[in-house]
Amino acid sequence: MRTRELLRTAWQSLLANPRRSILTMIGIVIGISSVVTIMALGQGVKVQTLKSLQVSESGNQSTTIQYSGEENKSGFTADDLALINDQKNSNITKVTLVKKYDNLTLPMTIGAKDESTTVTFVSKDPKVNLVAGRQINQSDNDAFAPVVMISDKVAKKQFHDAKTALGNPVTIDGHSYTIIGVFHSDITDVKYGVSVLAPKKTYLANTNSSQGNEIKLTFKPKTNVAKKTHQVVDMLNKQGSGRKTGHYDYFDMGEILKGIGTAISGITIFIAAIAGISLFIAGIGVMNMMYISVSERTQEIGIRLAIGATPQNVLWQFLLEALMLTVSGGLIGFGIGAGLAFLISMALPFTAIVTVGSFALSVGVSTLVGIVFGLLPAKQAANKNLIEILR
Repeated sequence: MRTRELLRTAWQSLLANPRRSILTMIGIVIGISSVVTIMALGQGVKVQTLKSLQVSESGNQSTTIQYSGEENKSGFTADDLALINDQKNSNITKVTLVKKYDNLTLPMTIGAKDESTTVTFVSKDPKVNLVAGRQINQSDNDAFAPVVMISDKVAKKQFHDAKTALGNPVTIDGHSYTIIGVFHSDITDVKYGVSVLAPKKTYLANTNSSQGNEIKLTFKPKTNVAKKTHQVVDMLNKQGSGRKTGHYDYFDMGEILKGIGTAISGITIFIAAIAGISLFIAGIGVMNMMYISVSERTQEIGIRLAIGATPQNVLWQFLLEALMLTVSGGLIGFGIGAGLAFLISMALPFTAIVTVGSFALSVGVSTLVGIVFGLLPAKQAANKNLIEILR
């Protein structure tokens, strides 16, 4: 039999009992659509996550370089920033000095004792539990008032009493302040679990705004950020102002992003594999239907063998029926899965992404299911003996 005849015969056999064919196909449709939906949503989450971590709203990429060295020694000065900006073919669009105001470790002199302390600089009422005195407010910032609040632990250690601490002087990072309040410090509070709170504007007025220990580099889109940042770090370690008292280093976000992407892909594949279990059940349904079909069409098989069809022709006819059933279900499932993924993503902060790989997977898996679960029934049909059928 010619291939065209085999295809036509197989298709007509499926149409002979459309209800059974459709019900058998539903299992394939559900399995494929579930896998496609999960993979499309997972790919959307992956792309959105990596984009939000690596690329700004304008499409630029950024990275940071830190300086580690002697205490109170700034690793970046205006000269260092100018040195970086002067680099040719660096693809750097902006160099920004990063200023941190939370949980800084600074030298402090209080009660004639010198020690290091943790300080957070605030721009308004810090909303802490006040023990004595008053809180820092907006007026203190606007007036550049040299005032601070200290924790109850520091007050008890240095002055034995919270109220006694009020009005006493304290020197932080070489600048004098007056204690106006005592607050309860909770070490579990990331921002306010410190020893001292001070006005941010006062701190900025007393420090050199062109110096710091961390910078942010912004690159043009599609730049090899890791390579360019590494070049800048090498240059700073050779020519930077703080090279003799410390060293420069950077956090390779590329490696972190790669790990995050791998983790998200792994989770997506795992969930898709669980959803794909339904394909095994659907395959059993296909096999069961094909066995029933072979049993019902024994006389038809005998007639075909009698008029010259070979066992191989019979095998291919039944195998093609199984393949038509599963591949059709796979294509329908792909369309439903893609549409469902886009509908779900409309209610989520990312867009589902359907790839060519998803389509290839749908067709490939449905074809494999048809071959695996249709081969045994097809072999049974091909192995039928013409003489026994005629009897």
